[in-house]
Amino acid sequence: MTTQYDRTSPPADPATGGPPPSTAPRHSAPASAVAPGEPRPPLARRVWRGRPEDPRWVRPAFLGLLLVTGLLYLSHLSASGYANSFYSAAVQAGSQSWKAFFFGSLDAANAITVDKPPASLWPMELSVRVFGLNSWAILVPEVLMGVGTVAVVYAAVRRRFSPVAGLIAGTVLALTPVAALMFRFNNPDAMLALLMSVACYLVVRALADGRTKWLVWAGAVIGFAFLAKTLQAFLILPALALVYGVCAPVRPRKRLVQLALATVALVVSGGWWVAVVELWPASSRPYIGGSQNDSFLELTFGYNGLGRLNGEETGSVGGGGGGMGGGGQWGETGWDRMFNSEIGGQISWLLPAALILLVAGLFLTRKAARTDLARASFLVWGGSLLMTTAVFSYMAGIFHQYYTVALAPYLAAVVGMGTGALWEKRHTLWASLALAAALTATAAWGYVLLNRTPDYLPWLKWLVLAGGLVAALGLVFAGTVGRRLALGAAGLGLVAALAGPTAYTVSTVQEPHTGSIVTAGPAGAGMGGGPGGGGGFPGGDGDQQGRPGGRTPPGAGTNGTGGFPGGGPTGRNGQAPGQNPRTGPGTTTESGMPTGRAGGGMGGLLGGADVDSEAKELLETGAGDYTWAAAAIGAQNAASYQLATGEPVMAIGGFNGTDPSPTLAQFRRYVAEGKIHYFVSGGGMGGGGGDSGGSAQIASWVAENFEEVTAGSATFYDLTQRTSGD
Repeated sequence: MTTQYDRTSPPADPATGGPPPSTAPRHSAPASAVAPGEPRPPLARRVWRGRPEDPRWVRPAFLGLLLVTGLLYLSHLSASGYANSFYSAAVQAGSQSWKAFFFGSLDAANAITVDKPPASLWPMELSVRVFGLNSWAILVPEVLMGVGTVAVVYAAVRRRFSPVAGLIAGTVLALTPVAALMFRFNNPDAMLALLMSVACYLVVRALADGRTKWLVWAGAVIGFAFLAKTLQAFLILPALALVYGVCAPVRPRKRLVQLALATVALVVSGGWWVAVVELWPASSRPYIGGSQNDSFLELTFGYNGLGRLNGEETGSVGGGGGGMGGGGQWGETGWDRMFNSEIGGQISWLLPAALILLVAGLFLTRKAARTDLARASFLVWGGSLLMTTAVFSYMAGIFHQYYTVALAPYLAAVVGMGTGALWEKRHTLWASLALAAALTATAAWGYVLLNRTPDYLPWLKWLVLAGGLVAALGLVFAGTVGRRLALGAAGLGLVAALAGPTAYTVSTVQEPHTGSIVTAGPAGAGMGGGPGGGGGFPGGDGDQQGRPGGRTPPGAGTNGTGGFPGGGPTGRNGQAPGQNPRTGPGTTTESGMPTGRAGGGMGGLLGGADVDSEAKELLETGAGDYTWAAAAIGAQNAASYQLATGEPVMAIGGFNGTDPSPTLAQFRRYVAEGKIHYFVSGGGMGGGGGDSGGSAQIASWVAENFEEVTAGSATFYDLTQRTSGD
């Protein structure tokens, strides 16, 4: 029996431009579909005009939202320079070597990879191949991902709800502070957020008509997202599979077949690269960074997998997370983690409203048919929001504030859908009260968040609170007063709800962000003691210099500032306290790019090293005669020299300096074969990294056997000039 799908649509609501939930077709196809035999309008007209039944303002408003988002995210973009030099070095390597491109190597000579799969690097590497190595070539692809994510969220909400609901969702996403941060930064999180949004959109499309292709594409997208940030891509899989399995408008057997096909697509999309890497001879590929036995599978399920949940990441900065539900090296875990002083200002501005609107949306659709698309949409986006929030709230392993960008698309979609659905039901008392409650919670919580930075726009919190409460009172009577008054209350409420996150977003785009740990908002936001109360770094009992537990980590340098790994303690955006985030303490690099680190050649775990002209000239001299111009402990340290010189620099021990690559025996062989010119003194965590060697052992062997060279403020060892016969 063939299901007939209604291709008609009810008259548009004059207030929203879309059909109310109660009158929408149960399994309606897109209303913009062209009737059989009717010629399709030209592409330019379709792009500008949009759906035939939409008011004329809808498509220009949508395109305007994308334009404003792009301009906002492009503002002051180059101020961040290379942003996270760890990934920028890998981008540089991939732009020079296709082998480094495929594996995600940190250097073009392929010594070691980054500690993630390489998919997030590929757009940046292709951009650099075309436009050359510069800040814009690296970061503009991230901006485009942000604009694309806004478009996807709008499209997903618009397909079932009104254009206004879609515009609200897109605006909320664009003005979320952590989104403005990470869609201008070169970590993998931007691509992950885009791909997970696309996956949710595709699942919603599959739920609309039961077509297999949409679900298979969703599986393929999630599989590719795995190649951006491994298992984090799978956090929402249970919610998506369960919703489709229950709500899809096809027979149960077909649902199971479709889910099986989507699973196959996921495995193929994400597994092909894993299979190649695991089968490739280890002797002819780079070491898998972040792993302890050169295995991507071990990296996936250990350091980047279960270790993130239980805090036992071998090779991590600290390891030992304190268990689920308690406090650990990365801060207190619990249901309120997304609201605390470190994370609240990044993501939680509209989180109370989203939770209220999600409950209200499910209540609104409680009597709908099993296949009701409105309820399924709430379950897809709301389930993804709840699943990801729960994991982030209780994971005891490595956790940074910027991870919460993953929540932004889900939160924005729920806010847009809930607001649109309840507005159309505002003539019922419970719906108007739910809208008022959501706005009241937003205004009150916005006041609390703004009060955490009392010196930042001190007047704004009062306007947010007063405006929100007045608008909430107006929304209580939205169904009984005239349309203009109701729209006025809604407009005031929207402005009050978005004022706080907008201010934080504007502050975010006006500041440079470099290093490994970055936060959104004005100075002081997201720094309420840091993870574990240690000034923004792991360890619950940091001393006055910001060192975890007052201890100097093994292998840390001796002529940095403060004794932190490879240098001094670093601040909100990977900078030393009081340091100019663009240039360091009164210094500039030869390339003119911000380094985010103090101290000559020490570099360190989080923000790299300043590379002055003397050090740059030293490493460039004769670099073509060597496989690696230099070797340095820790990836950030190595990346700084590699980006400054354009020559491969080996990152001993990977990101933390604790990976067992290379071993002392391997390093000595490289030196004997004349493959490495200089060794950079200091940097990284140091320590063990294997029974047969480790970065600390390599550093000791070099210091005992080779000539020390000073260039500017940095210290090197010339590995071609021995001081002993060893």
